[in-house]
Amino acid sequence: MDARTKKLVTLAMFAALAYAAMALIRIPVVLFLKYEPKDVIITIAGFLYGPMASLIISLVVGFVEMITVSDTGWIGMIMNVISSCAFCCTAAVIYKRRRTLQGAIMGLVAGTVLMTVVMLLWNYLITPIYMGYPREAVAAMLLPAFLPFNLVKAALNSAITMLLYKPVVTALRRSGLVEKRDSQMGKTQKSFAVIAGAVFVIATAVVVILVLSKKI
Repeated sequence: MDARTKKLVTLAMFAALAYAAMALIRIPVVLFLKYEPKDVIITIAGFLYGPMASLIISLVVGFVEMITVSDTGWIGMIMNVISSCAFCCTAAVIYKRRRTLQGAIMGLVAGTVLMTVVMLLWNYLITPIYMGYPREAVAAMLLPAFLPFNLVKAALNSAITMLLYKPVVTALRRSGLVEKRDSQMGKTQKSFAVIAGAVFVIATAVVVILVLSKKI
């Protein structure tokens, strides 16, 4: 199997896994917002193959989601693709330029900020159109609902990405699908795993609190 074929097979596998993560893990958090971890897989693919890989997988998964499990049509697909690209492609662009642990952290933080800002703007402009909510009601929910949801979602995805990246890449290299590449990301993985684990626990706790508060 040549390098091009290996890349196509690996990208197809990432796309399938991202779709499965979206379809099987959908946790209602607040209002109509649900947490699903597909961006973790899309980001790992972007770290491996660059931002274009994240863009392609985001488009494929967004389209398949639209025709299978989503009821929001093209607007929902565009929203999902924009959200994923803002987070995953931003992280991948920065990591491509600086393939170190610090570069990965910078990319994930930048992706978190950009995704949060973009989705606040997108929800303010588009949610009233396809959800039928008054714009004033959506504006009133931006800070208490949309802002914490997107921050927690991105933080959770960042932590899971850092925890899974090295094991996933190691498995792919052992299978021969991914070639070894010079990267310092794994050199301080143990110490950063503690930080990523703490972020994961905190973000998970916030999600649980939001879910429980919605039911009370």
